[in-house]
Amino acid sequence: MHSRRPEGGAAPRADPAVSKPRDSSGPAPRGGAAGQPRLRRRPTARRADRAAPAPSGRAAAVAADESSPGRTPSPHPIPNPAPERAPVPGTRPSAAARAREPTAELTARGERRLRTGHPWIYRTDVRRAEAEAGDIVRVVGSRGRPLGYATFSDRSAISLRLLTHEDARPDVGFWRARIEAAVAYRDSLDIDATAYRLVHGEGDRLPGLIVDRYGEALVVQTLTQATDRLLSVLCNLLVDAVAPAGILARNDPRVRGLEGLDQAVELRYGRVPEEVEVREGAVRLFVDPWKGQKTGLFLDQRENRLAAARYARGRVLDGFSYTGAFALQVAPASDAVQAVDVAESAVAAVARHAAHNDAPLVEARAGNVFDTLRDHDRAGERFDTVVLDPPAFAKNRKAAERAMAGYKEINLRALRILEPGGTLVTSSCSYHVDEPTFARILADAAADARADVRVVERRRQARDHPMLVSVPETSYLKCFVLRKL
Repeated sequence: MHSRRPEGGAAPRADPAVSKPRDSSGPAPRGGAAGQPRLRRRPTARRADRAAPAPSGRAAAVAADESSPGRTPSPHPIPNPAPERAPVPGTRPSAAARAREPTAELTARGERRLRTGHPWIYRTDVRRAEAEAGDIVRVVGSRGRPLGYATFSDRSAISLRLLTHEDARPDVGFWRARIEAAVAYRDSLDIDATAYRLVHGEGDRLPGLIVDRYGEALVVQTLTQATDRLLSVLCNLLVDAVAPAGILARNDPRVRGLEGLDQAVELRYGRVPEEVEVREGAVRLFVDPWKGQKTGLFLDQRENRLAAARYARGRVLDGFSYTGAFALQVAPASDAVQAVDVAESAVAAVARHAAHNDAPLVEARAGNVFDTLRDHDRAGERFDTVVLDPPAFAKNRKAAERAMAGYKEINLRALRILEPGGTLVTSSCSYHVDEPTFARILADAAADARADVRVVERRRQARDHPMLVSVPETSYLKCFVLRKL
């Protein structure tokens, strides 16, 4: 399966195809489409055993038999660990309590960074830290001025991720309010799908936490030391907020290694089947939450797939198709769709999805997309619509130059095989290739293809992957809809 974000980037001539992990679903919104499964909200009354403040020690493991993906670990709720001394929720602790709590003091540069609104503080901007891995720490300035509370990592280059500017230690009520705010935001979007992102890390002011919804199941990733310690507490709060049938922790991303965390996949609550059928508009897809790429599906492109369906016509080429979500969305408006991916498993999934959605015009083909585009060009083949949704060719800054060469080549070839009046829907999910750079790459590709190209739309990741204006890292996906004149 191809990795959308390969660890070392991607060479211009190699097709990284099928698994396309992204830097990475919740309850159905109120008023959603008919037949959409709805994750139930719990009554507002809180159970006494879930009202304790969040612990600063490691969260207790769930007592569960997790040897089988489909087994329910226990009919009993996940217990919270016993709380340590903590202030009454919403109040400031005493001076004695202050002396005992974990603390991090910033340099003047670290203070200035916080004032810009960015929540990350790097190790070099921490003057001293009296804390253990994964602690929630009180952040103070060089003169002891309180700046808020943050999560602490003793391994990552990002030592602190600010949670709040308030001088009140976050407790269970804090985490509950943030999760409920994330759920309410998705409710407001009226998402016409049963698979989407419920919590998007920093975009929801919950750094290090990813929660995706697939039908009645939730898939969780805890990517920092702090969220990993709080996993049991966070699962409790998710059960309270949306009453899922099950919660799966897909803690297998390599990025956890930057925090000194192990990779593991484990059932945390209820039951999560090995395969879940989800709906995206009218298209139905099968998702493997246990072993599929990222958490099972690339949810950040959901709205771009629906947009592509509005522009598609005639003969369509879908490059880097993965399991065919783009191909199936554009199929009803097309005469024929060729979905190309290098992985045989992805090709088989496209064929299965085409049959399941009664889309006989979708042809699943195995192949290196770079080679396929070149071969079509040399053979004089032409298409009315081309979709390119490649993996992240630049995983880091060092890979950016090679990535830009790769992006230019595939877009140049796509424009050469595109009929005049045809549409190219092209994307980059590489954070290290920003939108102005990607736009220049497309302009260079158009010049080399000797094509006049109009920008019809500039799009981003789906709205359930919110972006913060003060945190550019939350904005990573670029999608251009282009018309060849």
